[in-house]
Amino acid sequence: MRRTPLGVGIACPVLSHSGDYGAGMPMSEPVHPVDQILPYPKLGALGLQHVLVMYANAVAVPLIIGGALHLPKDQLALLINADLFACGIATLIQTVGFGPFGIRLPIIMGVTAVSISPMLAMAAMPGVGLTGIYGAVLVGGIFGLCVAPFVKYVLRFFPAVVTGTIITMIGVVLMRVGVNWAGGGVGKADFGAAGYLLVAGLVLLIILMVIKFARGFLQNVAVLIGITVGYLVTIALGWTDFTGIDNEPIVRVVLPLQFGWPQFYLIPCLTMCLVVTIVFIEATGMFLALGAMTGRKVDADDIKRGLRADSLGTVIGAIFNTFPYVSYSQNIGLVGVTGVYSRWVCVAGGVIMLVLGLIPKLAFVVASMPQCVLGGAGFIMFGMVAATGIKILSTVDYAKQRNSVLVVAISIGFGLIPIVAPTFFHVFPDTLKPIFGDGIILTSISAVLLNAFFNRTSAEQAEADTFFAAQAAEHI
Repeated sequence: MRRTPLGVGIACPVLSHSGDYGAGMPMSEPVHPVDQILPYPKLGALGLQHVLVMYANAVAVPLIIGGALHLPKDQLALLINADLFACGIATLIQTVGFGPFGIRLPIIMGVTAVSISPMLAMAAMPGVGLTGIYGAVLVGGIFGLCVAPFVKYVLRFFPAVVTGTIITMIGVVLMRVGVNWAGGGVGKADFGAAGYLLVAGLVLLIILMVIKFARGFLQNVAVLIGITVGYLVTIALGWTDFTGIDNEPIVRVVLPLQFGWPQFYLIPCLTMCLVVTIVFIEATGMFLALGAMTGRKVDADDIKRGLRADSLGTVIGAIFNTFPYVSYSQNIGLVGVTGVYSRWVCVAGGVIMLVLGLIPKLAFVVASMPQCVLGGAGFIMFGMVAATGIKILSTVDYAKQRNSVLVVAISIGFGLIPIVAPTFFHVFPDTLKPIFGDGIILTSISAVLLNAFFNRTSAEQAEADTFFAAQAAEHI
C-alpha cells in the first residue's frame, strides 16, 4: 500500500447529475460523491443508521461520569439529552462547514473515549465535581482553537508507536468500568451476584452472535441489539425502576449551563489540554483516512478546519454541560462499509441527534438501564479500543526502530501503576491525582518522552504514520 502524506488524496471519479441532455444543452457541473445530496428518505434512513452505530458509545460517557458522581436518574437524563444535542451541533458544524470551521466530510461527532479516565479522576478530586470538569473541558476547547493551526508541527512527537500505545492503555483502563458494570455497579451490596453476571454474559453472547451471523446494517448495530435485548430481560425480571418518568415532559429544550457555571482548577485544565492534543492527533489520522476513502483531497487547511470544528464542538459541549468531542472511528468505518460518501447523510444524522436530545423521556429510559446490561457491551466497546491500539502498533516498523519496543513496554508499565497499586503515588498531593492517578496520562507522557529520546521521527514519517494508524483503526 502506498503512503499518502498530508495534503494528498486518492483520486475518485465524480458523479454527475442524472438526466437527459438535448443537443446544445450544457451538462451540469459534476458533483463529487462527498457533496451529493441523496433523496430525503434515503438521507434519513442512512443518517439514522449512523446514529444507531454511535448511540451506545455516545450515551456510555454520560452514564459513566454521572454514575461516578452518583447523579440521580433525572440528572443523568439531562446529561444524556445534553450530550446528544451537543453531538448533533458538533456534527453539523463539521459536515456542513461554517467559515473556518468544519472539514465538510461525512463525519459523525461524539464524546472521545480518551477523556473518560481523566474525567473520572477529576470527579474523584474533592470539590471538583461536574462544574470543575466542565471548566476543564472549556479550557481544553479554547486551547484547541488556539493550537489547531500548529498541529502539523507536533505530529512528529506522536507517531504510530506513541498513539498506538496510548490508545491501547485507554482500552485497558476503561475495561475496569466494563467489569464494574458487569458486576452490577460499584458500591452495590450484591456486587457480582449471579443474576448480574448472567445478564452481562447474555448481552455479550448476543453481540457476538450478531457479529458472527448477521450482515450489513444488523452487524453494524450489534452492540445496540445486545443492549436492547438485555434491557428487555431486566425489565421482564422487574429490575428496572421507571419511577419519575411521568414527571419528565415530552419535549424539553436543552439549556446551557444547566448544571451550573464552569469552575477552573489548574491540574484538571492542564490534563484536558493534553487530552485535546491526543484527540487532535487521532482526528488528523481519521481525516486523512476518510479523505483517501472518499477521494476528496485533504490538505493542511482542511485539517485545520476539521480540528477547529472539534475544538468548537468541545467549547459548545462545555457550555451545554457535556464533554470533549471527536470524529467517531466506527462511523468512518461505516462509510467504508456502505460506500455512501455523501456528507449530507451525516448532516441528517446530526439533525436526528438534535431531535433525540430534546426527548427527555427517552433519556430517562436509558438512564434507568441496570449497569449489568451495559457490562456485557462494555467488554466489547472498551476491549475494541484496546484492539485499535494494538492494530496501530502493528503498523510500527520495529526492525528499523528497534527501541520502539522499549517505548511500548515502559509506557504501558507506567500506565499500569495506578491500576495494580492505587496507593503507589499516595505521597503526592490530591491536586496532582488526575496526572499520577491516571494510567492514560502517565502512558502519554512516558510514550512521548521516550519516543523523543530513542527515535528521531521526521514530520513526513509522522504524517504517514498518522494516516496508516487511522486506516488500521477505521474498521474496528
